[in-house]
Amino acid sequence: MQPLPLWQRAASYAAFKHRHQTRKDGRTPYIAHPFRVAMTVRDVFDCADPQALAAALLHDVIEDTTTDYDDIADLFGEGVAEIVSAVTKAMHLPERAREAEYDARLARAPWQARLIKLADAYDNLSDAHTSPPGTLSADHMGRTIERAERAIAIAAAAEHPALARAVRAVQELVASLSGR
Repeated sequence: MQPLPLWQRAASYAAFKHRHQTRKDGRTPYIAHPFRVAMTVRDVFDCADPQALAAALLHDVIEDTTTDYDDIADLFGEGVAEIVSAVTKAMHLPERAREAEYDARLARAPWQARLIKLADAYDNLSDAHTSPPGTLSADHMGRTIERAERAIAIAAAAEHPALARAVRAVQELVASLSGR
């Protein structure tokens, strides 16, 4: 019997770790978000890189569960752990410092981390756009667009074909949502 592919092991692990969590609406299982982020990496951004797909599925486990870097490294390898760590915010810092540190770390991270951040932004924009009318404020949508534009700026500075495709896709979504 062949071992399971990296993405499939990551999907199972992420589903287990996020099993009791829901999205902000209080109803949608949280795991829907990492799955959509991975599908965005693969289907919208046309990237089948195994580490990118696994890290996309795991991108919130360090930030939102009891999982740490070593857990990811032991189960999925140092490369995946480095990518997941790069997209994990340092929640112990005050918000302004946290965001600046996060952007600087993403700018130094492997291309897969920037790709996942773009996919995360794409999914959050899509989620905000498809929320029932009246459930999200204009301020929330504005912050979601601002975060997407920061992700675009960080990713656009790097040269990689998958990043170029992803930047275009997120730019097009931002433009359609903001009426540009």
